[in-house]
Amino acid sequence: MRTDYPIEIKVVVDYLLEESEPRDNYYVFDYHVFIYNNSDKDIKLLSRQWVITDGNGHKKEVKGSGVVGEQPCIKKEDMFKYTSTANFSTPVGCIYGQYTMQIMETGELFDAPILPFRLAVPGVLH
Repeated sequence: MRTDYPIEIKVVVDYLLEESEPRDNYYVFDYHVFIYNNSDKDIKLLSRQWVITDGNGHKKEVKGSGVVGEQPCIKKEDMFKYTSTANFSTPVGCIYGQYTMQIMETGELFDAPILPFRLAVPGVLH
């Protein structure tokens, strides 16, 4: 399966202080994902695979259909945005993975890598 399709993925992370309970080692983050389809073909996001690692090195793998309950079609030269939430028992974590996408015109599948991004309580890392 190819991995060189012109897709760009950016992630912005927000720490949710109001929903977190640091005294109980419970830290909540929103992450906003922007998926840019820089190609000349419409694509569909079929599934996701995440590797989630907390600050102690404990890993959890999450696989599922689509994102936030949908399998969005992303038109050529367009963008899709969604927000999801992650919680950790440590003030720092890391997530990476991939989306499996389909080129609508041909049915060809490809994987779009999601580079590692950090989720950290402000001021914890220098």
